[in-house]
Amino acid sequence: MIALIARFFILLCIIATFTISILFFIIGEPTEEKWAFLLEKTSYGLPLAGIFIISASSISFFIALWMSISIKLKENSTTRYVKKVADPDFAKMLKKTSGSLKKALRDANDLIETQRSSLQRLASEKVETNDAIVQERLLAERQRLARELHDSVSQQLFAASMLLSALTEQENDAQSQKQLGQVEKIVQQAQLEMRALLLHLRPVALRNKSLAEGLEDLIVELQEKVYFQIDYQIEEISLSKTEEDHLFRIAQEALSNTLRHAKATEVELLLIARDQLAILRIQDNGLGFHNEGDKTSSYGLKNIAERAVEIGCTYKIVSVPNEGTIVEVKVPITKEEQIND
Repeated sequence: MIALIARFFILLCIIATFTISILFFIIGEPTEEKWAFLLEKTSYGLPLAGIFIISASSISFFIALWMSISIKLKENSTTRYVKKVADPDFAKMLKKTSGSLKKALRDANDLIETQRSSLQRLASEKVETNDAIVQERLLAERQRLARELHDSVSQQLFAASMLLSALTEQENDAQSQKQLGQVEKIVQQAQLEMRALLLHLRPVALRNKSLAEGLEDLIVELQEKVYFQIDYQIEEISLSKTEEDHLFRIAQEALSNTLRHAKATEVELLLIARDQLAILRIQDNGLGFHNEGDKTSSYGLKNIAERAVEIGCTYKIVSVPNEGTIVEVKVPITKEEQIND
């Protein structure tokens, strides 16, 4: 309302000034003789001066009213567009507009889209960073648990096994020897379970080592702690970091299953390159199982299968009861990997 009144008075002043200027140009200087007719002559009972004032006021009012209505309509239209400017489909709505408003709205929409993309990227980076922090903390916790278990429970089981072995040799009674032997076997099995658990708690990443180096270190460490022989043949093969990490984890899983379930006396591990394929094979002469019926190690075997599929390689798990188990994974060697090699 205030804006309407302000426009009215401004327009009235402009029209009045314009009218007086024209009269001044036509009649001349405003003297009583020349300008008296504005008051003397009448029309519809009003002097000409009054008619001029009423006409100027009416024209000013209607023009001010028209301007106010036009501006209000334009503001409402702009408000609707601004409210929709953040809509992803807003570009389609711009076809209905034209001129400078269209360009301004398009620039605003582009800016909003840029900011939206930036926020999405920042949110994704934040999630990835949080995931990386969580994974790092999990890895540190796994390493801490592995150290504590190795330094406490594992050492105590070893001491108990040695003590039971000595008591069995000193015992003369056959029944007592048998019972002590059974307890010793239980403790030894608990040791194997503990070593399998420690194997799982080891870092999955090779930590700047090649797959061959990581597997060799793993086998050398296991040979110092297990009761069976581990034979191995390992060749350096150029593979991607992802393939190396997955194959290393598959080897860990297979050896862990052997420790916990197989009761094997011999284990053979091969990592060789043949016919454009990298072949990882872990074979034991343990108890084995029925592929469909025995589920004692199904969780570990499922992990092996999932990791093999993730890197797009073929795998097979063959087991015969009382004869042993073979886990074999074949990874195609790409031309790029051969060139790097």
